[in-house]
Amino acid sequence: MHGTVYLAYDYPVLGAFWTVMWLFLWVVWLVLLFRVFVDIFRDHEMSGWAKAAWLIFVLLIPFLGVLVYVIVRGKDMGRREIKHAQEQQEAFNAYIRQTAKGTGTGDELARLSELKAKGDLSEEEFQRAKQKLLS
Repeated sequence: MHGTVYLAYDYPVLGAFWTVMWLFLWVVWLVLLFRVFVDIFRDHEMSGWAKAAWLIFVLLIPFLGVLVYVIVRGKDMGRREIKHAQEQQEAFNAYIRQTAKGTGTGDELARLSELKAKGDLSEEEFQRAKQKLLS
């Protein structure tokens, strides 16, 4: 009975704080570990043997391995992350441009077809305009 009445005192606020702090640090550690693994595989300038050595080092001695990796290759790690983000943005922009261009081409072909059907364009003019749009 004594333990149930004073249950709040069994787990003080400071204990809760430390629990949340350790949980937060554990999540940060996992994110950092994952980013190191991704960076090892993303680096195209590093040889396969160097990648294998870093992976073994990080797997066998995780805390020291990640710390040494971030100290030795941290600056380049950030550059590779920025380069990857820029490549993704460029690919997305190219996709948007291609999609928008494709829609415009279809609308233009429909408009040319209507002009030909009305007799405003000859067959030769239609074929030239169509070839110009599709090239």
